[in-house]
Amino acid sequence: MRVTPDGAVPPDNPFVGRQGAKPEIWSYGHRNSQGAALHPQTGKLWEHEHGPRGGDEVNIPLAGKNYGWPVIGYGIDYNGARIHEATAKAGMEQPIKYWVPSIAPSGMTFYTADLFAPWKGSLFIGALAGQMLVRLALDGEKVTGEERLLEGLGERIRDVRQGPDGAIWLLTDNSNGRVLRLTPAK
Repeated sequence: MRVTPDGAVPPDNPFVGRQGAKPEIWSYGHRNSQGAALHPQTGKLWEHEHGPRGGDEVNIPLAGKNYGWPVIGYGIDYNGARIHEATAKAGMEQPIKYWVPSIAPSGMTFYTADLFAPWKGSLFIGALAGQMLVRLALDGEKVTGEERLLEGLGERIRDVRQGPDGAIWLLTDNSNGRVLRLTPAK
């Protein structure tokens, strides 16, 4: 959905005036969006979704595009049955990244600071089922690498943010809940 701050529909939305479609729709075929962030250089929205059992995705939703759910995908039903017709189909977009098995992505942020200089320009994603922090290395809109961090923490990472000093802040959802601040080792 795409609306203006006052809730109005922008006149350039892709389905404005189309019979049988809501004008607020920006893109469709998404399943259970969990996190979103605006790319700091392009301003484009990036979002990620929980797949069923596997098939979690990162997408860059473009106007009027179909991202496939439930026709295409990489996961299976919770009972093990096949859900999708295929993993690809003409007229449907592919994710820029997907996970099988599922990591259950949560919050996400682009890292723009210098505190962790080698990570500048990366996309960080918390993982619930995976109980880790995922760093995706990027080249423009392509994922060029994945690093799994804090796997030994043993906590579901609910959200991830960059602090004003460049530290990475995490919110866990264990029984006591914790806010963690990551800084480089000294």
